[in-house]
Amino acid sequence: MDEGSWFYCLKHDAVETRDGCAERHRLGPYDTRAEAEQALQIVAERNEKADAEDRAWKDGKRPE
Repeated sequence: MDEGSWFYCLKHDAVETRDGCAERHRLGPYDTRAEAEQALQIVAERNEKADAEDRAWKDGKRPE
């Protein structure tokens, strides 16, 4: 059962299937269990990228 909807539960610090905790407690869906296991790293990378884009925007280096 590696394919399908997987979620990372912030409440339990665990990967869950669709039948897990309420949406407010989890990240996802992810396509695979392995991807869900990396959810916190994925979020950190996306936040870092967004923060860099915000800094560039403030510095006048707006994307074309």
